[in-house]
Amino acid sequence: MFPVGASSLWSWWWTTNKKSDETCRNILTTLVPLFTILCFVFLTKKRNHQNAPPPPPPPGPRGLPLIGYLPFLNPNLHHGFKDLANKYGPIFRIWLGKQECIIISSPSLVQQVVKEQDAIFANRVPNIAAQSVMFGSLDIAFADYNDEWRKMRKIFASEMLSRSNLDATYNLRKQHVNKMLKEIYKASTSKGVVDIGEVVFGTLMSSIMSMVWGDVFEEDDKGCSVINSEFRSNVNKQLELLGTPNVSDLFPLLAWFDLQGIASQMKRISRRSGQIFDLAINHCVNGVYNEQNHFLGYLLTLTKGEDPKRSLTLPQVKGMLMDVIIGGTDTSISMVEWAMAEILQHPKVLEKVQEELREMVGLNTRVEESDIPKLKYLNAVIKEVLRLHPPVPLLVPHSPSKASTIGGYSISKGASVFLNIYTIHRDPQLWEDPLLFRPERFLNGSSAAVIDYLGNHFQFLPFGSGRRICAGIPLAERMSILVLASLLHGFQWELPKGVTQVDLSEKFGIVVKKQKPLLLVPTPRLSSFELYSLSLQV
Repeated sequence: MFPVGASSLWSWWWTTNKKSDETCRNILTTLVPLFTILCFVFLTKKRNHQNAPPPPPPPGPRGLPLIGYLPFLNPNLHHGFKDLANKYGPIFRIWLGKQECIIISSPSLVQQVVKEQDAIFANRVPNIAAQSVMFGSLDIAFADYNDEWRKMRKIFASEMLSRSNLDATYNLRKQHVNKMLKEIYKASTSKGVVDIGEVVFGTLMSSIMSMVWGDVFEEDDKGCSVINSEFRSNVNKQLELLGTPNVSDLFPLLAWFDLQGIASQMKRISRRSGQIFDLAINHCVNGVYNEQNHFLGYLLTLTKGEDPKRSLTLPQVKGMLMDVIIGGTDTSISMVEWAMAEILQHPKVLEKVQEELREMVGLNTRVEESDIPKLKYLNAVIKEVLRLHPPVPLLVPHSPSKASTIGGYSISKGASVFLNIYTIHRDPQLWEDPLLFRPERFLNGSSAAVIDYLGNHFQFLPFGSGRRICAGIPLAERMSILVLASLLHGFQWELPKGVTQVDLSEKFGIVVKKQKPLLLVPTPRLSSFELYSLSLQV
């Protein structure tokens, strides 16, 4: 028996004679059961979902207790991961010591990481060497994804490396490229052998240091120019330590002992690099240099701001400058050296590149950055080099901020997630004749012609994709292409006497380089000696 209130409230349901009330009753009679059924279905699905077993972890090889798969790894890690992907599929898991590693080798799964769940996978797992050099990971490459990182990334990519800033610093880059041409010309007069990697390293490092702090360390009565050479040496050692396998990264309990001495070496070098940064900052603050466009001066203005959305601390400034210096050298050196090696290995490609340079630039002048967009074939060559020889073939590992699911497999919070672009770039299902060096695949008329470096085509990701895509792409493009074009335009190159084939073996590190230096003999191509002898003019 209903209470009186309820009975009177619902009495119209069965006693009404009004047509409008009857219509309302019919509607409710239909909707109430339907609503009840929907609630039942929703609650059933929710209960089934809660009771469903969690997705399994990815498949993978069984390792040994404590050390995992470490003893069985190929020293060339990207080659080993490619072999394992062929066996276990596009996503697999291995344990390296205490570190859980997930390796992804398919564009669709990569898309899930860098696009569909980008914010979750935007953290990093910096190794001990990186933590020691990057001013406490207060940089862009290794810092975790948060508000401070987003602020620094925006300043770095949208302002510091803006088109206007890069245009303003072009003469600094050009000066050092011209100096490179002059030095190579001197070697050519004596039929000397040129170490391409060393020449490119010196040119790129000098160019970047000029952009970082201008003429702060030009020669003066205190001999400050030696600081540039010391800093360059420091950076070279830092790059080497960053790529050295460290047992402390795999077994955190051993980190305190620093068995290989990597952390102590890196801290000592970083301490001196920090002192050089402080010296440069003091020069800028005290105004003892001729003011010009450079990154340090620009970033220092942001340390004085009151807006927290645009202000930087001095450690952040140092971290960002170190990003430019380290990120702008090793990867670009690798690309140029591999490009020269592949071009020398394929004489028809060399002929086409130099014919294009002759037609678009001419032999009566030198290559300028403004010429780069016109060099369609050379740009296709560079894309093909980056496809076959991506400088960082596994990219910098991502790390999920919470447990997630990729491809139906569970990924633990804090795991190291490697995007295996080396395997993707050589996948025969994605690329026709993937092991052949064919720049034509990136020219107009081919399906790959529209592919760029911006990370939107997941079968080609030499610089990554998503929030963690390389922030220095505009600078890397300008510098590496200008250097490569200048080398090929200014000189004819051949192998040293007695050498018949280019050695293409690899040496794995944070950046993959050639196992053996590329030694070549140059012969001048330009029309007059003055184009080399006056090469220091800008």
